Amino acid sequence: MTTATERMKAAEVTEEFDLAAPAYDRLVSRSPGYHRDLRASAIRLRLPDRGAGRLLLDLGCGTGASTAALAREYPLARIVGVDSSEGMLREARAKRWSDRVTFRQARAQDLTPEWAGETLGGPADAVFAAYLVRNVPDPDAFLAGALALLRPGGRMALHEYSVADSAAARAVWTAVCWGVVVPSGRVLVGRDDLFRYLWRSVLDFDGREALLERMRAAGLVSVASAPMPGWRYGITHTFVGARP
Repeated sequence: MTTATERMKAAEVTEEFDLAAPAYDRLVSRSPGYHRDLRASAIRLRLPDRGAGRLLLDLGCGTGASTAALAREYPLARIVGVDSSEGMLREARAKRWSDRVTFRQARAQDLTPEWAGETLGGPADAVFAAYLVRNVPDPDAFLAGALALLRPGGRMALHEYSVADSAAARAVWTAVCWGVVVPSGRVLVGRDDLFRYLWRSVLDFDGREALLERMRAAGLVSVASAPMPGWRYGITHTFVGARP
């Protein structure tokens, strides 16, 4: 049976992000630690030399918060942000960036090595995906496709919510969503469809061990995870791996 969450992923979620885009940065500003956590996951890519000579793909870049985290930690890298939402990219492109940062509109799950060769000049040295794998219709196909965009030895970091392994984490997540996220979305966007979906999609998503196993099954090696501190402990994690 197709659930409401699966239907949103297949057809509606990009439209909802388009609608929420003008208010999205104000929404995430109400989440303590949001930008700091993205920087922590960027650091966990462990790229040397501040990214000099390297190409980073920021898949599902949204309004550019994850792109900014990457640019801060790896200012000498070339960074390409990719998102399917025209509205989110409009917000991202309106910000001030160095000439090393560019944006492309595409569905991350549709990207191929041929696309990387034609558009970027070759494979990426690293792929970063914040809050994305949970939102694609087929996480396994997405991970295999993202792996194929990497050069041999290239690294991947997923910055993602995962609460299925902890009843306490699920309870905190639900309290935060219904106490802050959903009401804020209703006020700032004028509707709460995206934010009710956000709550449910996290509850329905993999636990930490299940996502690690997905990454291994996709072909990633040196797979590991690390939590975020504070109230996000057990809720938000970095998942890392590499292409053999």
